[in-house]
Amino acid sequence: MPAKPNRLFARDAEWQELNEFVSSGQSGAALGLVYGRRRQGKTLMLELLARETGGFLFAATQQTETQNLADLGAACATHQGMRRPIRFRDWRDALDELLRIGEEREVPVIIDEFPYLIAATPALPSYLQQALTPLGHAKEHTRTRLILCGSALTTMARLLGGGAPLRGRASLELVVRPFRYREAAAFWGLDGDPELAFRVHSLVGGTPAYKEMCGGSGPTSVEEFDHWVQRRLLNPASAMFREGSLLLREEPSISDPTSYAATLAAVSAGSRRRSEIASTLGRPSSALAHLLSGLQDIGLLEQTDDALREKRSTFKVAEPVVRLHQLLIQRHEPELVIGRADRVWSDNSDTVASKIYGPHFEDLARQWCMEHAGETVLGGRATHVRPTEIPCRSHGQGHELDVVVTESQPFAADRITAIGEAKGTLSPMDTPHLERLEHLRELLPAAKVTQRPRLLLFARCGFTAELQRTAAARGDVELIGLDRLYTGS
Repeated sequence: MPAKPNRLFARDAEWQELNEFVSSGQSGAALGLVYGRRRQGKTLMLELLARETGGFLFAATQQTETQNLADLGAACATHQGMRRPIRFRDWRDALDELLRIGEEREVPVIIDEFPYLIAATPALPSYLQQALTPLGHAKEHTRTRLILCGSALTTMARLLGGGAPLRGRASLELVVRPFRYREAAAFWGLDGDPELAFRVHSLVGGTPAYKEMCGGSGPTSVEEFDHWVQRRLLNPASAMFREGSLLLREEPSISDPTSYAATLAAVSAGSRRRSEIASTLGRPSSALAHLLSGLQDIGLLEQTDDALREKRSTFKVAEPVVRLHQLLIQRHEPELVIGRADRVWSDNSDTVASKIYGPHFEDLARQWCMEHAGETVLGGRATHVRPTEIPCRSHGQGHELDVVVTESQPFAADRITAIGEAKGTLSPMDTPHLERLEHLRELLPAAKVTQRPRLLLFARCGFTAELQRTAAARGDVELIGLDRLYTGS
């Protein structure tokens, strides 16, 4: 198994999955799928895999079937050291040749941008099904590891769905996602400055290619951050300026981008529940199903279940650059086009704080509980970390609770082990925040609590001395600032 090349940052789990697929020792040809949104580094990873293993990679393009077959024939000839290109009569002929590459040893045969080929030849998955029949040559006499890669998420996912021809044929389905927030901080070289790493991640997320699209580097200090945003994100000459709209429009399954964009705008502005989104769009809730599911299918929207109430959920924009585009760039494009990025950024500081930094900090708090916090901190093992709203008779209203950590137990109901509040403001947390959290703990349903849940306070800008003294004197309170969020457990 080849070691992961230094050129490939992180992606340890993905590299291991690919290597195990390629060198599984399994007899017969095998099929794998690799897909994810554009600009996640899929092609780089597969090119490195092909280079390290002596495999074959063909990158399809948006052209006719005849043209792609001609390009494939030329690529196959080059791989085999032939001076003239191979002429394929049709895709059946081409697939037979590709699958023969692994007759002597296990070898990856990679087709990148596979959805382009399907667009020109819709029957291609059926041809591949026939080529991989259990008693066919590929399964009986080769060890080819055929990997199909693509960025059209719905097209790739449907290859293995329902009654699709390739259903049950693949032994690998690898989804390449953006870097997690700690990986992103290291990738941008900001892991030594949690505040700066948080700000950058809240605007551009964890997509690897965005670093290069931002000129190859991020801001060097908090003081330079505002200028960097204006120069790299709000500048019409920057490659990032229209990225937030292109992510939606480049997905072939989206036939009506306007309605989907309006849905993203509503969620970005704070409409999180289905009824709120429907009200903002002026549509009945029943008419939102295809919009919400379509955006979830392409990875731009995420649905989070309520921690306490079944069939109640909230939605959030999953890609920060889409949120930035909807809240600032689209609304203020005329000003940005004439070079007023500094004024737009300054005038919308409240929007950035409440609609971007605040929700993003809450998301990172939940991720920290799920991925990094120890069991002693959480009072158990986190199975789910979700928000909720708790009704309160004494106040006559519901109270939002940012973090509810629940642990699933065999043959027993889930139990709440910890609850938390997250504040992404520029002021430190004080004792009233702890008192509020204590009040909410008393309102939790008794059936969900087998022991007193621990109290977690997340603060972007730290804690007052009084709150730190109070927490230090108690065994049920944890204070988590940005430093701990990015480096601690």
